Amino acid sequence: MRSVIVGSLIFLAVASAAVCAGDIVTVRQADMKAIAAATKSIAGMFKVPSTYSSPEFKWAAELIRDKAGQTLIDHFASEAASPASKAKPNIIEERDRFDRLANDLKSYAAALAVAAGKNPAVMTDSMRMKPGEPMGGGPLGTHVKSEAELSSLPAEHAFHLMLQTCTSCHVRFRME
Repeated sequence: MRSVIVGSLIFLAVASAAVCAGDIVTVRQADMKAIAAATKSIAGMFKVPSTYSSPEFKWAAELIRDKAGQTLIDHFASEAASPASKAKPNIIEERDRFDRLANDLKSYAAALAVAAGKNPAVMTDSMRMKPGEPMGGGPLGTHVKSEAELSSLPAEHAFHLMLQTCTSCHVRFRME
């Protein structure tokens, strides 16, 4: 049984690599749509806390985490411009900035997954931002500098920072 699973995983990896090599724009657009859907799911739970489901919240956060960071960086490792893409060519020129945003996205999503694990039953007050809590920075400049700082924030704050990271990246690197 184990060899069947390993064989299946190898087949999927090879097939995935072939698709990636053949049409990276389609793959990265699919990943972006998956990130958007996961983000909407989390947003809905913050909007209506009675709909909170720790497993769904964690699954959505982990999906975002797994499609961010190095995965996202690899999706844009070569020429970003393509007639089928909305990516600006400046991703290549501003590699360090793009990579930082991709890694920030991963960090914020990972913090959300941890919060779901710590709150298995209901969305607790500790997950929510307090009225008047400062957001810090703006959509073009927010960045939590350490994991310790990030882990001290309510999950809702980490979620807003994640949204600001998406906005920052889209403003800088996406054609409208």
